[in-house]
Amino acid sequence: MLLGKLGLQIKDFPITRRRPLRRRAGARAMCRNIKNLFNFEPPVTPEEVQAASLQFVRKITGFNKPSKANEGAFQLAIEEIAASSSKLLRALETAAPPKNRDEEAAKAKARAAARFGD
Repeated sequence: MLLGKLGLQIKDFPITRRRPLRRRAGARAMCRNIKNLFNFEPPVTPEEVQAASLQFVRKITGFNKPSKANEGAFQLAIEEIAASSSKLLRALETAAPPKNRDEEAAKAKARAAARFGD
């Protein structure tokens, strides 16, 4: 492990807690849930892969919308992640039967209702 080679241990790094983000009035919340795209019938669409890539880039950068200075890097990251994700999804194999989108959406809705109330 790299830390061991440097003579460091995990405990050498303090744990910090982040304060909750304060949102401006009317600002949309950053997506916190990246959806599973593998093994669905009908198969995933390029738009769904693009949307998941956008969610991923937003999550790791902490930006809902990048500044003009960062917009090019932000868009490039989305495109590269979408291309890699599409390639990965095409290469994956499974013996499990494809999941039904409507059934999975109903399950997710039931879990949310149980967790957060109706």
